[in-house]
Amino acid sequence: MILQRSEFKFLDRGFEETLVCLPGWAADYRLFSWLDLKYNYLFAMRLSPFEFSKHLADYLHKISEDKISLLGYSLGGFLAADFAKNYSEMVGELILLSIRKGYDGKVIKEIKEKLIKNQRGYLYRFYLDCFSKDDAQGLGWFKQHLLKDYLKEMRLEDLMAGLDYLEIARINPQSLRPINKISIFHGEDDRIAPLEEARSIKSELARAKFIALPKLGHLCFLNRRLEENIV
Repeated sequence: MILQRSEFKFLDRGFEETLVCLPGWAADYRLFSWLDLKYNYLFAMRLSPFEFSKHLADYLHKISEDKISLLGYSLGGFLAADFAKNYSEMVGELILLSIRKGYDGKVIKEIKEKLIKNQRGYLYRFYLDCFSKDDAQGLGWFKQHLLKDYLKEMRLEDLMAGLDYLEIARINPQSLRPINKISIFHGEDDRIAPLEEARSIKSELARAKFIALPKLGHLCFLNRRLEENIV
């Protein structure tokens, strides 16, 4: 496997703190264009999950950022947790969305087979499954701004690389204990990552804040209720 280097873009929004936004599988930085949080943003324009922590640390040194906040959604949650484990001194805040401890290898293998057979069809069903039946706001925004582009632009090799990473990625809550400020957000109707698995991560992190978002699914942050809880 040829490993590409992650690429980043810094967006100065006039705030003191910088938030690194890490998307989930089959998604990219454009997911976060919905959010209006009181941070400067650092986006992963190209995300190579293997060796990601080193890539990010190198970039932060390059732009002289010695302390950042991390927001990781789904696959991005594994990346954020891994960076926090390896570079805890650089992390002031960790925000984890729609996370779980790990994915079953058999399930990952089945997804790969379905992608090879019918990539567009599988992705379409996957994206819809990321929303609860009650989240018309989030689904409507996603359909208007991203669905068509994602179905057309997602490359099979990138999707497979993401699945290769998910097959081995794990969140070890004990490794995150050096981080003083941790928030975990999870949709109560998440069909991709079970709510109870996220709760089990929080149970090992006494200082972490856990917020379950009623009537929201895996893509729980395409809804204003998330912004209301991030301060």
